[in-house]
Amino acid sequence: MRTANPALTEKTFTQLSGSTTNPMTLSGTVQKSFALLALTVASASYSWTSTYPAGWSEMSAPSIPAWYFPGIIATLILSFVIIFKKATAPYLAPLYALGEGLLLGTISAIFDYKYPGIAFQAVLCTMGTFLGLLLAYQSRIIKATENFKLGIAAATMGVFLVYMIDFVMNFFGRNVPYLHENGTMGIIVSAVIVVIAALNLVLDFDFIEKGVEQRAPKYMEWYAAFGLLVTLVWLYLEILRLLGKSRK
Repeated sequence: MRTANPALTEKTFTQLSGSTTNPMTLSGTVQKSFALLALTVASASYSWTSTYPAGWSEMSAPSIPAWYFPGIIATLILSFVIIFKKATAPYLAPLYALGEGLLLGTISAIFDYKYPGIAFQAVLCTMGTFLGLLLAYQSRIIKATENFKLGIAAATMGVFLVYMIDFVMNFFGRNVPYLHENGTMGIIVSAVIVVIAALNLVLDFDFIEKGVEQRAPKYMEWYAAFGLLVTLVWLYLEILRLLGKSRK
């Protein structure tokens, strides 16, 4: 079993499988997922407003809040703690969702200032992609075979390496070609990354299903919901970038 999501590695559930009096359930995971999404949306709304010091109704230029960069570090630390200490997910996953919402609200406000309406479009595209892939997975139109998992995991790792190379090149005033460009090739590159991010949802669905089958502990519902949120956030950000390039 393979997955490209760092929160749902190959042995996530197999190491925890076995008989338990209170096992993980699909309905429980769905409820936790909706709870984390609600927290993310709530904190994103607050962050969006905070990004406009003079008030959003004034349509003044947005500014990055002082807590933004410390928030990135704190959210990253939370994610690593959850990944390595899965039993903490019921307590830390909600905090992660709140932190992620704060960051997404700021990014969305800045994009929406440059391209009015783009954030709402990105949300609709993300939710539409999620529902479409969920339906395709449930009807077995898309099957998470071992080759499919291996291919998506390899593609996701390739995207990660490209972003890391681009991060290092930024220190020298350079960028990976086409990654940030707005021309045809730049849009194609972003579209490919969006497809890879979207297909990770299929791997997440499959992994959650396997966790339920293997009767993983109850706290894994929160952990699985956290892993799904990680993929949705990545997908939303990539769609936001793609729409921004197409607007230009």
